[in-house]
Amino acid sequence: MDIVIREAEDKDLPALTELYNYYIKNTAITFDLKPYTAAERLEWYQHYNRNTRHRLFVAVSSGKVLGYSSSSVFNSKAAFQTSVETTVYLHPEQTGNRIGTRLYDHLFTELAQADVHRAYAGITWPNASSFAFHEKFDFKQVAVFKEVGRKFGVYHDVHWLEKELGN
Repeated sequence: MDIVIREAEDKDLPALTELYNYYIKNTAITFDLKPYTAAERLEWYQHYNRNTRHRLFVAVSSGKVLGYSSSSVFNSKAAFQTSVETTVYLHPEQTGNRIGTRLYDHLFTELAQADVHRAYAGITWPNASSFAFHEKFDFKQVAVFKEVGRKFGVYHDVHWLEKELGN
């Protein structure tokens, strides 16, 4: 399978929305509770910008979006601007194919050129595979928020991991 990693484009928004909605409906990985329309996700999409610290990359094969990685606003207060929250979402049939690794490699290569000092990832527990995946990228656990979110009638912890970027 030929896979290209590139900046997300406007035409990707419906596929990105569909992918994210899968995780809303079927998992506690995201604490969103209601699926989005592409129009509702437009504001989220528009906060990404080439050549800044807030990036959005897609993995594409034969015109199909297989997954994405992003670096987003960690906190809206100005002093936090050199920190980002990172994430990877994959089409459920693409897990285990190293696409997530390629997406994160690309994201962190790009962030090395940006004014970013720290990256953070919040992992809803249980999710040992995501935890191990982030550890491969030198993320270290810095906090656990106990029972911070309720989804599907169950309270979930979120483990917060940090990666030093050195910028």
